[in-house]
Amino acid sequence: MEKEKKLKEQELTFKFQMLEQQIMAIQQQLQAVEQTLIDMASLNLGLDEIKKDKEILSPVGAGIFAKAKLISEELIVAIGEKNYVKKSIPETKKLIQEQISKLEKVKESLDSELEKINEEITKTMIEYQGKS
Repeated sequence: MEKEKKLKEQELTFKFQMLEQQIMAIQQQLQAVEQTLIDMASLNLGLDEIKKDKEILSPVGAGIFAKAKLISEELIVAIGEKNYVKKSIPETKKLIQEQISKLEKVKESLDSELEKINEEITKTMIEYQGKS
């Protein structure tokens, strides 16, 4: 009987470790999604500042910037796989808003997964306490 109880405790410990690893992975994904949401919102606001003939700092690379003057309000937007298209500021803002919406759905899904894992932990604890 004691051996069976010890085996059950080992099983329980293993299950909790697995659930904890899943929680940590989801939390890391959530952090990445939340940071991207912040970056996208900031970018969206920054687009409001773009005006023809305005002086800006343009990234050259590796933390190096050059002063530049905008000659157009037309933007060149990466659409994946090294493909770029010309977009107006409103079109770009719409694209960013679509990406924000997708990220919010991913965040909801991750939150839901976390909730399910927490329910599993609670259920497992209740079952274990009922058997001991």
